[in-house]
Amino acid sequence: MSLLLDTHVLLWVLMDDARLPAAARTAIEDGRTRVLVSAVSPWEITIKAGLGKVRAPTDLQRQIAALRFEELDVTFAHALAVAELPDHHADPFDRLLIAQARTERLTLVTADPAIRLYDVTVLAD
Repeated sequence: MSLLLDTHVLLWVLMDDARLPAAARTAIEDGRTRVLVSAVSPWEITIKAGLGKVRAPTDLQRQIAALRFEELDVTFAHALAVAELPDHHADPFDRLLIAQARTERLTLVTADPAIRLYDVTVLAD
């Protein structure tokens, strides 16, 4: 299984937050699971931390590497795939994550119910 972490899920993993559903934690910690973090997530975290909306580790890239999560770059194909998405969700970060998950055939790990409205595989609970 290959998972793409939504930004809030990434933060929950890094902060060992109890809001991370047990099924998600089990899948992420399974040594056979490929876990990816999009370049979208540090971008979103940086912006929201600057606005005081989230707390973020100062060594984000090191922590992600220590967990052996893979970095997923944003490509032209990902950006263009956003245009194919219906307007269920206005958040540009989430829309790009959805496009990446669809393009790369990844399971998106999220607690955002609006993402379930899209034709994308989701691990939510």
